[in-house]
Amino acid sequence: MNWTETALINSQPRRWLQRFYEVPVLLRIGGRLPPGSAALEIGCGSGYGSELVLQRFGADRIDALDLDPAMIDRARKRLASYGNRVSLVSGSATDLRAALNADDDAYDAVFDFGIIHHIPQWRTAVAEAARVLAPGGRFYFEEVTAHALDRPTYRRLFDHPIGDRFTAEQFVDELRRQGLLILGSVNRIQGDYLLGVASKPVADGGGR
Repeated sequence: MNWTETALINSQPRRWLQRFYEVPVLLRIGGRLPPGSAALEIGCGSGYGSELVLQRFGADRIDALDLDPAMIDRARKRLASYGNRVSLVSGSATDLRAALNADDDAYDAVFDFGIIHHIPQWRTAVAEAARVLAPGGRFYFEEVTAHALDRPTYRRLFDHPIGDRFTAEQFVDELRRQGLLILGSVNRIQGDYLLGVASKPVADGGGR
């Protein structure tokens, strides 16, 4: 992620969009988390999303990781008041066992606020999110598609992997391939962005 996108995602307009549009959409589809829930945010940046997970989604505690140690330092300052409800580490979303010692079925929810499109091995990141979800757990996602990344403005201003970027359909298909069930409908914005929630089935095939 280059300095332009880093500045954008930490800007006030981006935070307003996340708080007043994306979060309400995700809550409408997937709802709040049950009491005592443990959540994970991949690519937490400065910690704004993790704070929303605690405040708006009702997680009891959250683990959050980011590749950039500087972002982890910023997140640690932002989230200091939450004490031991928050654990922050520097690591990759493609290997959550190495980064967090995360076992299978470890979390009631995983949050992806626009990070997987930055990951060259994006399918591995999706597989890891599915692996660590507990049965009945939910994967809340907001993502940017290949359609957006191919726009001249994106190519000129931002730095993203070039090969094997996903369309909205390919991302949803990968969630299903990993055994996740799409809840409700996926919001698709001009083919550029998608927001939605998927659930890991419980043993009897139902959802939480």
